Amino acid sequence: MRKFSPAAAENALARQPWDLLRPLLDGVSDDPAKTLERLRHYARLLFDWNRGVSNLVSHNDEPRLVERHLFESLAPARFLKESGCERFVDFGSGAGLPAVPLAISGVGSAWTLVESRRNKTLFVRKVKQELEMKHLDVLTGRLEMVVDENREALACDGFTSRATMTIAPTLMLAKDIVRPGGRAFLWKGSRYIVEMREDPEAWGEFWDFETAHEITEGLNVCAVFIRK
Repeated sequence: MRKFSPAAAENALARQPWDLLRPLLDGVSDDPAKTLERLRHYARLLFDWNRGVSNLVSHNDEPRLVERHLFESLAPARFLKESGCERFVDFGSGAGLPAVPLAISGVGSAWTLVESRRNKTLFVRKVKQELEMKHLDVLTGRLEMVVDENREALACDGFTSRATMTIAPTLMLAKDIVRPGGRAFLWKGSRYIVEMREDPEAWGEFWDFETAHEITEGLNVCAVFIRK
């Protein structure tokens, strides 16, 4: 795989619209400047791994990493913070999106990231080590298997998932670990309403739909559900 030279990586990062992220940190981060520095460190690690080890995101997404991945991860950060949820489980974390940017920004006090692909969990473990994120744990495996084996350890009041399964099966998995009164935050496309109409009797027994926060106009939302 083609590696970025240090200079090329820095130039690629410098061209990104980092100022887009600053307003998203208001009311979330205690130190937005330091948070942006840590987000940039995370992005640099992702670039290096993406080019030198294995694909984490599409190479076409590299020039818009901030706009495409970090912005979308952090857009609902204030709402997650205001929810009062502290212990989060992130399903299908991939390269740590949205969990790592949210954890860096100050959302939650404990995060468990569940991802089935070992190359991606190895990367997130490197991020944890490099950024000294002691409140972040990483599990390799499919969520349904991990839940069966670690149900009590995964008990949480916040659940996140970005670009994984449709709403109904995701909520049916999450119901086993999210405490009553907890919330599921699902990053979805514009078809989220269509997805909500799929098997509503099943997931509706355990969840109430609360709201959907717009992430990008007319395209993506963060749909929020409350555990009954």
